[in-house]
Amino acid sequence: MPLDQEFDNPTHEESEMTFIEHLEELRWHVIRAVGAIIVFTIGAFIFIEEIYDKIILAPSRSDFWTYRMLCKIADFTGAQGLCIDQLDFELQSREMAGQFTMALMSALIIGLLFAFPYAFWEVWRFIKPGLKPSERKMSRGAVFYVTFLFMSGVLFGYYVVAPLAINFLANFKLDPRIKNQFDITSYVGLISILTLACGLTFQLPVVAFVLSKIGFLNPRFMREYRRHAFVVILILAAIITPSPDVLSQVLVALPLSLLYEISIFVSAWVERNKKADAELEAKQEEDDAFNNPWTPDADV
Repeated sequence: MPLDQEFDNPTHEESEMTFIEHLEELRWHVIRAVGAIIVFTIGAFIFIEEIYDKIILAPSRSDFWTYRMLCKIADFTGAQGLCIDQLDFELQSREMAGQFTMALMSALIIGLLFAFPYAFWEVWRFIKPGLKPSERKMSRGAVFYVTFLFMSGVLFGYYVVAPLAINFLANFKLDPRIKNQFDITSYVGLISILTLACGLTFQLPVVAFVLSKIGFLNPRFMREYRRHAFVVILILAAIITPSPDVLSQVLVALPLSLLYEISIFVSAWVERNKKADAELEAKQEEDDAFNNPWTPDADV
């Protein structure tokens, strides 16, 4: 491009530089987020033996907190089938580098969990400047709510879903002569998948907020299909807890139902705010037209 044309069209270079600056900013946000994950992963690997003994392998023992609480509930309600006092299985490592590989993978997963709040905060810092003032106001506290819901889901998966699944799979036998000897990779994989899946599932109110904000979801639709949603939740609870005990299914279905109701409330709140913003914008346009009667749209 000739020099005179380049000076005549400065917006092209400014927009290109602005785009490059945004990419540079995004790069540093990603670098800091990945750095936090690496730091927590290294810290988890240093204390991996204590983590395995106190956290990862804890649900494989009958003295785990969840099992003790279930036995207390069983004594109180008389539903003795709810008490879990025996887990009939053994954990093995059948590969030469199996335990070392699982140590690395477990440390990485723990690093992701603990670095999640900071990593999401870095992503939010990049997204937030591009939002409108009204959108910033509505999304105030997003980092806190997303982190709180994610960690609540992880704890729910670790203390409720994972122990119930382990109990069913460990005590299910086609024949008493068949012994359950699980590979450590299978056990850790089950714990990881269930806890992370619950962490993501607990983001349902956040998903409802985003979809309602862009107009893909509304509270009327969610209320209309509430019964269908509860049936799906009950089916999921039955799959997760195949035990015939109704109480164990309620323990899983109740939080999911509560999340659905919270999502309806969030969707309704977003819709009210959108209507209020639309009314305010329409009033502002009327005021502008009244103050400037020479505009083509003004009533004379």
